[in-house]
Amino acid sequence: MPHAVTRTTRQRRHKKFRKLAKGFWGRRKNYRQARVAVERAWRYAWFHRALRKRDFRRLWITRLSAAARANGLAYSELIHLLKKADIELNRKSLSEIAIRDPQAFAKIAEAAKTAK
Repeated sequence: MPHAVTRTTRQRRHKKFRKLAKGFWGRRKNYRQARVAVERAWRYAWFHRALRKRDFRRLWITRLSAAARANGLAYSELIHLLKKADIELNRKSLSEIAIRDPQAFAKIAEAAKTAK
């Protein structure tokens, strides 16, 4: 009875990793190097997805801080007063409003000020 051969399985696995390593440079296109490079890329991608969330939150807070100062408030004061006034807008939507429609943001800031 013939012994089992892993040829097609191995070929598929190698092909998968070579496809994932498309655009890589030099020896990283051969299977062994490609596998290492792709797995490393996956690790970096996982880590940077978490970092991206932090970066965007920092951006929104910076924008809100600038918009709040333009309306006579500090950022922390704005957030506190918004919570007091039961205005439940997150930082992302508030920063978009501040950028795209400053008059609407001024009204939101005024509504927050009246909640003192």
